[in-house]
Amino acid sequence: MALKSKLKSLIIGGKQDSLQSPSEETISDFLTVGAAAVSKGKVVTKPVNPHEEQEIIDGIESSYYNNESFDTSLYELQKLSTEELDLEIISNDCTKLRTQLQAVSKRISELILQNHPAYATELQRVMDLQKTLKSARSVCQIGRRHIDHARESFTIASLGLLSNYRKRQQLNGLLKSLRTIKTLQRTDLRLREMMEEEDYSGAIQLCLECQKAASTFRHYKCISELSSKLQDTLEMIEEQLDVALSKTCTGFDEVHYQKVQRAYSQLGKTQTAMDQLHMHFASAIHNTAFTIILGYVELTSGSGGTENFQKRQYTDLCKHITIETFTPCLVDLCKALWGVLKSYYKTMKWHETNDKDAARQSPEPEDGAAEVEANFNRRYVNQKLEYGRVRVWQDVQQKVRAYVLASDLSGLKLDEFIYVLDVVNRMIEIGDEFCGSKSEALQDSMKQQSLNYFKTHHRIRLDELHMFLENEAWEICPVKSNFNILQLMEFRFMRKWANSRHMIPDNEIITRVDQTAASEASDQEERNYFSKYLADEANPFDKPVEEEENEDVFSGVGETDHSYGDSDSDSDIPDELKKDYIDEITGEAHSYKQNKRRTSSRGSKGGNHGPLITNTTINVLRVMGKYLQMISILKPIAFEVISCMSQLFDYYLYTVHSFFGSDAPVTNDKTINQRLFTTLQRIRDNLIAQPHGPTQPGIETQEGMDKILPASMAPHVNLTMSSNLYGLAERVVATESLMFLVKQLDYLQPYLEELIPTNKKAFLSQFYSQTVHMASEVRKPVYSVVSSHCVSYDLVLQQMGTVRWDVREIMSQHSPYIDTLLQSFRDLKQKLCEVERRVPLPRPVTDLLWEQCVRQANRTFVEGYASSKKCSHEGRALMQLDFQQFLTNIDHFVELKPIPEREFVEAYIKAYYLSKTQLEVWVHDHKEYSNKQLLSLINCVQQLDRKSKQKLVSMVEEMDRGRR
Repeated sequence: MALKSKLKSLIIGGKQDSLQSPSEETISDFLTVGAAAVSKGKVVTKPVNPHEEQEIIDGIESSYYNNESFDTSLYELQKLSTEELDLEIISNDCTKLRTQLQAVSKRISELILQNHPAYATELQRVMDLQKTLKSARSVCQIGRRHIDHARESFTIASLGLLSNYRKRQQLNGLLKSLRTIKTLQRTDLRLREMMEEEDYSGAIQLCLECQKAASTFRHYKCISELSSKLQDTLEMIEEQLDVALSKTCTGFDEVHYQKVQRAYSQLGKTQTAMDQLHMHFASAIHNTAFTIILGYVELTSGSGGTENFQKRQYTDLCKHITIETFTPCLVDLCKALWGVLKSYYKTMKWHETNDKDAARQSPEPEDGAAEVEANFNRRYVNQKLEYGRVRVWQDVQQKVRAYVLASDLSGLKLDEFIYVLDVVNRMIEIGDEFCGSKSEALQDSMKQQSLNYFKTHHRIRLDELHMFLENEAWEICPVKSNFNILQLMEFRFMRKWANSRHMIPDNEIITRVDQTAASEASDQEERNYFSKYLADEANPFDKPVEEEENEDVFSGVGETDHSYGDSDSDSDIPDELKKDYIDEITGEAHSYKQNKRRTSSRGSKGGNHGPLITNTTINVLRVMGKYLQMISILKPIAFEVISCMSQLFDYYLYTVHSFFGSDAPVTNDKTINQRLFTTLQRIRDNLIAQPHGPTQPGIETQEGMDKILPASMAPHVNLTMSSNLYGLAERVVATESLMFLVKQLDYLQPYLEELIPTNKKAFLSQFYSQTVHMASEVRKPVYSVVSSHCVSYDLVLQQMGTVRWDVREIMSQHSPYIDTLLQSFRDLKQKLCEVERRVPLPRPVTDLLWEQCVRQANRTFVEGYASSKKCSHEGRALMQLDFQQFLTNIDHFVELKPIPEREFVEAYIKAYYLSKTQLEVWVHDHKEYSNKQLLSLINCVQQLDRKSKQKLVSMVEEMDRGRR
C-alpha cells in the first residue's frame, strides 16, 4: 500500500508539472511527429503513422470514458497486484500509458487546429454586432429627448386645460345633486352613529321618519336609491338587534336589555323577540360548552388537528379530555353555564319588575285595543319565560351529563373526585332552585361514574390497608385524650349533623358550637345561589379560600410526658409493696389494701391517656370519612359505599384475629362466643382470597366485590417471647384499636341509618349485630394466648401428680404446687406492671386476662385431681385446703367477683362424698367435665361397689358418644 501511495503521488506530481509548462509552447510544438517520451532517462521515439495512432487510441480501456471525474491514477494503481510487483511490467504499462497519452494529445491538438478558422470568423461577427448595437442605442436616446421636449411644450399643457374644464363642469352638476340629497344623506350617517352608540330605539324612530320623507321625493333617482338604502338600514338594525339580544344570554346587562326590548316594542315584535331569545339561549348553551371543551382539547392535544376538533360533535369532543384537565374543565364548564342560567334568571326578574312598574305607572288607558295587546304581550312573555327555563335547564343538564359520562374518572384521586361530586351536586342544587328540577339524568350519570370510580378506588384502599397492616408495628399512636373522629379533617362535614342531634362530646360543644351554628347559617345561605351570586361577579363554583385548619389530634410532647410520667411514678409504689408481700406472706391484709389502692390509682390514671389506636386505625377512619363525604354529596350510592366501609372493618377485624388470636389454644371454653367464629368464617369466604387457591386477588366474586389476600404479620413484631408476655403490649394496642373503631362505628350508626335506603337497612342492622358488636369477642382468643402461656400450668399439673391423695390423716399445710401457682401469678403481675410502663392497660383487659388465668388454673386443678388413681377422704380434704388457699391468696392480685369456675372445682371435689344415687344423678347433670375426669372420679369413690362403678362407667361412655 505504501508503494501504491508513492506511485500515485509521483503520477499526480507529473501531471502538475505538465500543467505548469510554459504557455508559449503551442500544442503543435508539444505534440509533434516523432515526439519523445522519457522513461528511466531514455528517449523513446513514438510512431507517427495515423493508423498506428488510431490503433493506440482504440486500445484505451472503456473505463476511461465512463465518468468525467474518473481518477486514472487510482484506477491504474488498483490494477497492480498486491501480492507480487514486477518492475518490468510496471515500466511497460507506464510506456503504454504515455504512448496513449501522446496519441490522444496529438489528436486533440489536430482537432483544435482544424476548427480554429471558424472560431476566428465567428468572433469577428460578434465584434461587428456589438458596434451596431452601440450605434442603435445612441439613435434611441436622441429620439427620446426630442419626444420629451415636444410633450412638454405642447401636448400636456393643452390637454390639461381641457381635462380641468370638463371636471369643473361635472363637479358643478354633482354639487347641485349633493345639495339636494345632503339632508337625507346625513340622516343615513346619523343612523349608523346611533347604532354604534346602541341607541336602537332612536335609530328606529329616525329611520322610520326618513322613510316617510323619502317617499315624498321618490321621483328622484337618488332619492329612490336612498329609500331602498334606508330599508336595508332598517333590516340591518333588526339584525344588530338580534345580535344585541344574543349577547344578553351570556352577560345580562339591564340597561342594554332595556334598550333592546324598547326597540323591539317600537317594531311591534315583542313576541318575536322572546322566541328569538330562547333560541339564542339554546345556542349560547351549546356554543359556550363547545368552546370550553374545545379550548381544553386543543390545549392538551397541541396545535395539530385543530380543524378536525372544531368539526367534531360535542359528545365526541368530550372524549378527548384528559384526566389531568377533567376537573378544571368541569369547573370552567359549570362556571360558563352558570353565567347563562344567571342571565336567564336576571331576564325573568327584569320582566317581573318591568311589569310591576308598568302596571303602577300606567294611567287610564285611552286606547283599549293597545292596552289589550300590551297585556297579551306581557302574558305571552311571562309564560314563555316560565316554560322556557325548564328547557334551558335541560340543555344545561345534558351538556354536563354528556361531559361527565365521556371520561373514565378512575384515575382521579379521592379528594379530587369528591370535589367533582361537589361541583356536580352544586349544579344539581342550582337546577332545583332554578326550575324545581331534580336532575334525575345528571344524578344517574354521577351515580354510574361514582360506582365505577368507587369500585376501582375501593380496591386500591383495600390494598393500601393490606400494606398498612403488614407494616404495622402495633404501637400506640399518641393522640389527645379527648380524641374523636369529628376532629379529623375528613369528618369535619359531620359537625352540623352531630351538633343538631347533640352528639358532639361535651368538650367539643363548648369550643365549636358557635362555629357549627355559623357553618349552618353559611350553608343555608350558600344554597340560595341566585340570591347570593346574582349581583356580584362571584361564582358558586369558585373554590372557596378556606382558612387552613390544622388537625389538632396528636398529643404534644408535654402532654405525652405528663400522661405517661404519672403512670411511671405511680407504678413504683406497688413494686415495692409487692416485694414486701412476697417476703412476708402473713401480711395479707396490708398487701390487699395496697393492692386495692394501686388498682384504683391505675384506674384514675387511665383517664389521662388517649385512646389506644394505631396509625392504621386513623387511616381506616380517614378512608371512612372520605367515603361518607361521597355519600353526603351523592346519596343514591349510599348502600354501595356503606358496603365497602363494612369491608374495611371486616378486613381489620379479620386481620387482628388472624395476627393475635388464630393461635389461641383449643379448649372447651363455652365463654368464647361461637358467633365470632361464624363472623370470621363469613369474612373469610366473602373477602379473603386464598394465596394459592382458584380465587386470586382482582377476581370478582358473585357479589361484585374483589377479594384480597390475607395480611402477614410484620417480622419485627415478636409474639413468642415470654419476657414481653408474648407480645401483650402489641395485643392490647391491636384489640383496643379495634374497640375504638367499634365505638366510632356505633357513633356513626344513626348517621348511616339516615343515609342508607329503606330497603337496605336490614343490611346495616345485620352488619352491626353480626360484625361490629362481635368485635369485642376478639379479646378472648387474643388474650387466651397470653393467659395460657404466662403461667406454668404444666409444671403445676406435674407437681400435682406427685402429691399423695390417699393420706390417712388431715393435713394442715397446703401442697407445694399452690405456692408454685401463686408465684407464677406474682411473676405475671410483675410483668404486667412492666408492660404497663410501655402501654396503659385498660381495666377490661386486665380483668379479662386475670379471669382467663384463674379459669385456666381452676381447670388445671380439676385435671390434676382427675389424674389421681387413689384418693381418701383425707386426700379430698387436702384438695379443699389447697383450693381454699388459692382462693384466699388470689384476692391479693385481682378483684374478681365471683371467681370464674369456682363451682367447677368445688363441685368436682364434693362429688367424692355423694352417695351412689346422688353420684349417678350428678354425673348425668354435669356434662362439662371430660370423660377422663368423670371416670377418674368414679374409680376413686370408695363407697361404690364394683357393679355401681361399672354402671356409672357405662353411663359416662354413653354420654361421651353422645357428645361426639
